[in-house]
Amino acid sequence: MTYLFIADLHLSTDHPRLVRGFLDLLHAYEHKNTQLYILGDWFNAWIGDDYTATWLDEIIVQLKQFTHAGNQIYFIVGNRDFALGQKFLDQFSGQLLPDVHTLQIGSHYIRIEHGDALCTDDVSYQKFRKIIRNPIILGILKKTPLAFRQKLAQGFRKKSQQANQVKSYDVMDVNADAVAQALQDADVLIHGHTHRPNIHNEHGKPRIVLGDWRKDTAQILEIIPEQNNVELKLKTWSY
Repeated sequence: MTYLFIADLHLSTDHPRLVRGFLDLLHAYEHKNTQLYILGDWFNAWIGDDYTATWLDEIIVQLKQFTHAGNQIYFIVGNRDFALGQKFLDQFSGQLLPDVHTLQIGSHYIRIEHGDALCTDDVSYQKFRKIIRNPIILGILKKTPLAFRQKLAQGFRKKSQQANQVKSYDVMDVNADAVAQALQDADVLIHGHTHRPNIHNEHGKPRIVLGDWRKDTAQILEIIPEQNNVELKLKTWSY
């Protein structure tokens, strides 16, 4: 069994190289009995599961082939694709996980999440997150016309980019207390969002940050447990 963790692909029609890199990854792991965990921001924006586009067709076909080969796909929403739901995943037998999920690999309890909820020092973003992720607000948004949602998503991205230009490096990173709390009932924490790939030692427990695919290469995590031993090492994926 191979456990594969990726995040922050930011796939879109504007970046075919990223799409090709993802499809190549599926092909590379298709025959490795893989459990693929995508920890948010799979897409650069997602305006609802009723969205269809030609560029998505090849992705869905390859995802179907990947799961038909006996592999599994699990997804946790990010701040860019929080509107993605089970309806889209049903097309290729994927599974939507809650914002925080714990899985056991060997004797290790591993907590996985996108990572934005850990950035508690970014107060303005956390306020926005609480509003936009409210099930009532999200339900209303999903019933609005696609064109409206498209413009809304573009507006959100523009405001986010402007806000991030004046925020400090530390404010947009994870909060130490939030990390400590997240690791209380887990041996390992894996997340993305911050685009700062690394393996940190948090009082003896690993915190693994996955990489942003918009770089020349991406840092992903592959775990192939041998008996009770779990090796945690970031791997470079080139595309």
